[in-house]
Amino acid sequence: MPSLTKKMKKPWAWLCAAAVLVAAASLVAFSQYVRLETTSPSAARAQAAPTAGTLSGGVDCREAKCVALTFDAGPSEHSARLLDILKEEKVPATFFLLGKRHIEKYPELVERMADEGHEVANHTWDHKRLTELEPDAIRDEIERPNKAIEQLIGRRPTLMRPPQGRTDDTVHDICRELGMSEVLWSVTAKDYKTDDSELIEQRVLDQTDRDGIILLHDIYDGTVPAVPGIIDALKDRGFVFVTVPQLLAPGKAEPGKVYR
Repeated sequence: MPSLTKKMKKPWAWLCAAAVLVAAASLVAFSQYVRLETTSPSAARAQAAPTAGTLSGGVDCREAKCVALTFDAGPSEHSARLLDILKEEKVPATFFLLGKRHIEKYPELVERMADEGHEVANHTWDHKRLTELEPDAIRDEIERPNKAIEQLIGRRPTLMRPPQGRTDDTVHDICRELGMSEVLWSVTAKDYKTDDSELIEQRVLDQTDRDGIILLHDIYDGTVPAVPGIIDALKDRGFVFVTVPQLLAPGKAEPGKVYR
């Protein structure tokens, strides 16, 4: 009669093998993500032609210590207060807007963002993971907010942030076709996990360096109250706030490319 130890070995071997397969699959997925080819703001500036036009907004990020505040998934009930803060602080931002339940619900805030000098960009229609969709569905997720934004402010966005930063070659190709560039981030407060404004502020300050692209969400209760402290502290450190296009200038975001 086989011993208990021998009986246990086979199931345990199967469990170990399954764990190895899961780990390997995760590693492959992770490797694909971290190996994503991206262009940094400094590289975009360096690639600009010598005859590139004048700098947008009068800030030269080749000389100044620039940083870009970006907000995802709005507009929301918190966005008006955020716009008040940005106006008072004279800080431009880049807003990656959602269509469903956001642009639809707060069209006047989209117009205000554009009127007050912020960059209005695309965060898809319904925040679906683009890498899990068929090409026609990806195209629809990107085009619907483009059309809605253009109707409100008179121009189409040229920047898009894929939900959760998930992107691949198919998404790049469709963005190139639609004249869109993808923008990821280098700083995240993970404000979707906490309403602690002091923690959100500290996370941003701990991570921010020159050419930082800061990801925040103006849909969460703790985020907008953290913004004044973030702005004041970064200004004290000598940072200049710009939009994403200003951060890349005199370079320009190229359709189909990913910037971080």
